[in-house]
Amino acid sequence: MIKKYILIISVICLLTNCGFSPIYLNSNNANFSIEEVNYTGDRDLNNFLKINLNKYKNIKKNNKISIDVESKYEKNILSKDGTGKITSYELKAEVIFLIKSNNKKIKITEKKIIDSMDDKFEEARLENSVKKSFAFSMSNKLSSELTIN
Repeated sequence: MIKKYILIISVICLLTNCGFSPIYLNSNNANFSIEEVNYTGDRDLNNFLKINLNKYKNIKKNNKISIDVESKYEKNILSKDGTGKITSYELKAEVIFLIKSNNKKIKITEKKIIDSMDDKFEEARLENSVKKSFAFSMSNKLSSELTIN
């Protein structure tokens, strides 16, 4: 019985001191600062990207970069039922980041399949939420790509 408690306590102590910390906890570990961003393409997606990329502006780093962002957003019909009513969509966002300092292109694509809803207002809110999550994911991927290089 005592061996069981000792084993449980030692496992808890080992697991709590493993040193885990989230990668995207803060932007202080970024070795770059975004100086200027030019956006073209889908306005909503660009607005969400702008919100997410603003945390990398005005950081006191020597590596200042300028970025051109070209975004495309598509909502494609995947399936219809027998009456011709749409049952599912594919949402696809593609963003090309052109880093001006080294002429590097970074292309990021995100896809998601959603079901059609009877309430079109709720469907539009879901689509907006998906765009927001696409922008968050894309900005994090860009950040990790720029931090590595």
